[in-house]
Amino acid sequence: MAIDMTKTVILLAVPGVQLLDVSGPLDVFAEANVQAGRAAYRTFVVATEPGPIRSASGVRLLPDHVVGEAASRSADTLLVAGSPHMHEVAPDPAVLAWLREATAEARRYGSVCSGAFLLAAAGLLEGRRITTHWAVAEQLALAYPGVIVDTDAIHLRDGRLRTAAGVTAGLDLALSLVEEDLGRAIAMKVAAQLVMFFKRPGGQLQFSRRGEAAPAGRSVLQEVQRWVAANPAADHTVAHLAARTGLSPRHFARLFRQEVGMTPAAWTEAARVAAARRRLEDGHEPPKQVAALCGFADADTLRRAFVRQVGVTPAEYRKRHGGTIAATSAAPGFGNPTERV
Repeated sequence: MAIDMTKTVILLAVPGVQLLDVSGPLDVFAEANVQAGRAAYRTFVVATEPGPIRSASGVRLLPDHVVGEAASRSADTLLVAGSPHMHEVAPDPAVLAWLREATAEARRYGSVCSGAFLLAAAGLLEGRRITTHWAVAEQLALAYPGVIVDTDAIHLRDGRLRTAAGVTAGLDLALSLVEEDLGRAIAMKVAAQLVMFFKRPGGQLQFSRRGEAAPAGRSVLQEVQRWVAANPAADHTVAHLAARTGLSPRHFARLFRQEVGMTPAAWTEAARVAAARRRLEDGHEPPKQVAALCGFADADTLRRAFVRQVGVTPAEYRKRHGGTIAATSAAPGFGNPTERV
């Protein structure tokens, strides 16, 4: 008797689902079937209620099953797709009960983007290391303190659990599952056909604007912070910043840390990195000039701070986020892949 080697993948989609959280992984699994030359995967979309699922973009999906049907529980892999407002909606207890039962039977389970909120509400992430979209990672960590949230990872594996960051990271997660099941060679062919990274460089912090230096604290401290952001190349020692407030350096440093939540030096570095990001996105200055304009001693100092704050080098950041001018120019250091910066 022939053994059915086809793996069933179920994607749970809630009303208002992010369309790419569903279609992205589905396309990866479909292409894996093509590259494997056989039906390696059988995919189904499961809805939380009867009828078409209206996505966040307005496109309607026709689900294969509805939560509660017997066919909706027989999954090798179960993934929960995210929704832009999932963290604001109280989950249906019936859906949570179904999730607990279905994940108990599945070989592996996980989420894409904010789908992690539904798994967390079902008690399936307690004590586990997970990732989700950077914009809601802090909210998830606060709502579920027993969950270990990695705000930078593109996707993570923790035992049977698999989680992915926002939206397009669902493709990365699905590709990693294909590699697990069918091997590296097939997964690389899938990546090539879909014109995507086999292993995406860097984490999601390179896409995040969350945590950039934003004025905080009492008005006198906010004025200093705005000055730093507007003049990143100026001398921003504690003594100079304190002089602008009329406070002693010691009192200023203590007050700043107490009300802003970080030292003046850390805030200044974050503001300078933010300024460097904007120049890398919009301009084509060479490394030394970017460093000087943003208050860094040299290109190496910029590079170290940038990696620490963003997770990738300035060179990699410019390649991925720079404009047409930056992409086509031959600016030394950033345009040459052999440069360290």
